[in-house]
Amino acid sequence: MRWVLIAALALLAAGCADRSVRATGPVQAGPWVTVAAEPVAADPTRPERTDFGRFRYAGGLALTATDSNRLHGLSDIRVLPDNRILGVTDEGDLFEARLRLGADGRLVGVDRARITALQGPDGGPLGGKLEADAEGLAVLPDGSRLVSFEQRHRILLYPPGGGPPRPVNSPEAAFPPNGGLEALSNDPARGPDAWLAGGEESGELWTCALRTPCRSLGTLPKPFEFGLVAVTPLPDGGLAYLIRAWDPLRGSRIALILRNAAGAEMDRLELGRPLTTDNFEGVEVLPGNEGGLRFLLASDDNFSTEQRTLLLAFDWTP
Repeated sequence: MRWVLIAALALLAAGCADRSVRATGPVQAGPWVTVAAEPVAADPTRPERTDFGRFRYAGGLALTATDSNRLHGLSDIRVLPDNRILGVTDEGDLFEARLRLGADGRLVGVDRARITALQGPDGGPLGGKLEADAEGLAVLPDGSRLVSFEQRHRILLYPPGGGPPRPVNSPEAAFPPNGGLEALSNDPARGPDAWLAGGEESGELWTCALRTPCRSLGTLPKPFEFGLVAVTPLPDGGLAYLIRAWDPLRGSRIALILRNAAGAEMDRLELGRPLTTDNFEGVEVLPGNEGGLRFLLASDDNFSTEQRTLLLAFDWTP
């Protein structure tokens, strides 16, 4: 009886650890991919609902590539002035597409999508999960792109004109293998060559620059079971950051927290069941209408058929 109980507990633990099925599909033959975008409601129990406090739902999409098996593991996103979206994945890929908006400004689709492998410092592709687990993305004013990695924790700078990246300053901290530099963004308050980097488990935030070592800005407030997964500066000098938690009973829960330049919380958006939620890891802020802001949230499907790659847009009025 004792051995039967032990075996049952082992099976239960294995099931809780990973109940997903790894997504498969056609292998991408070239950089250009066809992406299907299925509209999703923020509240499936009330599809017409758009108001979530001072946040107003501005459309959402579930993305799938019909001719590639590489549109998975989307870990962070940035949107360029020409409405192009950039994203990095857990397998060391760069996802690019153009956002499509309806006449009312709501998010309705993406087109002109492509997926390419991120280069390593030697000019070749990043090799294996240990080297290629990209988690954070930032774009500096000169067009340089910064990418942070887990497993082998580091930050690489990709030059604006293309070519191999080079390592740049990164926080000197002891990160766990799967809990490193999830959060990354530019840091305009401290200069055009500065960036913010945040640790997932600790919630600690650092400011770094090309010629200045990283220094800690302290820890962002969060419940202990939540991890810090994304950060982005606000136009007024404040900060928006995304925290995430998961357990088998409640599933994924996220909170988008807005803080002003003085550090006081201005607002927050919380998503959990029965609302549409998933393994959200990316956040971007864009100018909105009438002085407001638009927040774009992106989820990492973990290469699982039980999860989705989602893009959700919320407009916020201060």
